[in-house]
Amino acid sequence: MISRTNEMDVTKHVAQTRGNNAGERPVMHRRGHNVVSVYAQFTVPLVLLISSAGLMVLGERAASAQSFPNKPIRIVTAPPGGVGGGDYVTRLVAQGITGPMGQPIVVENRPTNTIGALVAKSPADGYTLALLGNSFWLSPLFDKATYDPVTDFIAVTLANRSPNVIVVNPSLPVYNVKDLIALAKAKPGELNYAGGAQGSSSNLSAELFKVMAGVNMTGVNYNGGGPAITAVVSGEVQLRFATEGGPLIKSGQLRPIAVTSAQRSALAPGLPTVGETVPGFVSEVFQAVFAPAGTPRPVINRLNQEIVRVLNQPDVKQRLFDGGSESVPTSPEEAAAAIKADMERMGKLIKNVRATQ
Repeated sequence: MISRTNEMDVTKHVAQTRGNNAGERPVMHRRGHNVVSVYAQFTVPLVLLISSAGLMVLGERAASAQSFPNKPIRIVTAPPGGVGGGDYVTRLVAQGITGPMGQPIVVENRPTNTIGALVAKSPADGYTLALLGNSFWLSPLFDKATYDPVTDFIAVTLANRSPNVIVVNPSLPVYNVKDLIALAKAKPGELNYAGGAQGSSSNLSAELFKVMAGVNMTGVNYNGGGPAITAVVSGEVQLRFATEGGPLIKSGQLRPIAVTSAQRSALAPGLPTVGETVPGFVSEVFQAVFAPAGTPRPVINRLNQEIVRVLNQPDVKQRLFDGGSESVPTSPEEAAAAIKADMERMGKLIKNVRATQ
């Protein structure tokens, strides 16, 4: 509030201004007992400028989404690792969506533990995607990661799921889970299993088995499923909780003894579950397609539509089944819910495992 004297001064200034600049709006005027300063003349234009800039950004993103895609798309995944691995599934997807998307789909193989940070830092425009499994969203539960699987990414769809199959080198005198437990207890620490990246389904299954079966086995980590399963075949290690190796099982180079799913699986006919011997044991593998957080929803919807269409094709389903997994395309929301549930369940398991170490 201003004094009466100041009001008179302001009135006089306004009158002078009107006299000197006829037809122009004064830079100060009275509103009751308030004075609007000269800065007020900039307020509306500034708001309009900010609003216009925001609308321009939204407009550009909407236009970009409508024209998507207008250049090649890359899908980053793990190194080649046998039939059924991330590389195998990614190439099935890439081959199927290339024509309908009207652009080349480039599959880029990177070490699994580098993909999260790489894709998280990529532009959120739909041109960089990742196809990854459980280790992508479970690894941060072990150690601090350079990405957050929840806030840094959008799940486009689940791709496939499969149980692990416990496979052993045929020279090992093990034909079922009871045999494996008995041998591991007779030779604590002497049985070696082929593992992978920390947080991988293979490692988690093995760690869970060790705790729940009360055995001590030694993990030997390999860079990818291919080298890991080859190590079992060669006898370098004795066993693996594997998602790959179907052809090697059929040829007799590997002996399967059990599946890690809750129920017996059509993917491994005739095999009992680990849970039939170790009650409560369950460990399954999921793979999903991700985009960086902030990717426009129309782009996510287009990617989901095309990838789900491919995963629902009978020949793709059969090829995945032959590779040891089941096609499970979903909406983005269903994928996010499944991943969240897996993180919560496995998070409890990881805490329990650490508590026993």
